[in-house]
Amino acid sequence: MEKAIDKTGVKIGMWIFLYSEIILFGGLFVLYAVYFHTFPDDFSRGGEELNRIFGTANTLVLLFSSFTVAASITAIQRRRKGSAIAFLVVSLLCGVTFLINKYFEWGAKFHHDLYPNSDLLLDSDPGFNIFFGLYYTITGLHGLHVIIGMVLLAISMALVMTGKISDQRYAMLENSGLYWHLVDLIWIFVFPLFYLVL
Repeated sequence: MEKAIDKTGVKIGMWIFLYSEIILFGGLFVLYAVYFHTFPDDFSRGGEELNRIFGTANTLVLLFSSFTVAASITAIQRRRKGSAIAFLVVSLLCGVTFLINKYFEWGAKFHHDLYPNSDLLLDSDPGFNIFFGLYYTITGLHGLHVIIGMVLLAISMALVMTGKISDQRYAMLENSGLYWHLVDLIWIFVFPLFYLVL
């Protein structure tokens, strides 16, 4: 009974934390909406500067990683330790792929002088500058969350390997999975706001 209460407390704590993250990104999305309403043409022009191939690839990578994280939890519940580890390895590789894509995408923008306080943006229309300010803020914050999620998944994988996560005790893996799903969910909003803006 005590273990069940402890597990429930851990889950509730995780959900409260996830709600705080939703509020953080929700506030940024509201800010985006206000500025988009004020500068629709500048935001549309900013969206044209982004590479939709990179954006789409990262969306697919994260969606696939959500599947593999969920599959790892199912595998550990069915006492398939090897499969759980394999799914977590794939999830981590997806995270690395996402970050590499983001590195090259940001690198291309820096190469074209599209970075905060660059001469090009400072001399451009205010809305164009604001678009890229929000782009770097939101995608940078999201990238940080991807890194944190990868750390949690790596710790969970180590615990699976050592047997500390098992079919009887998998709250850490489950909570890491919840966090990773949140990271993916946030990107589902980021992708159309920046890459598909019209």
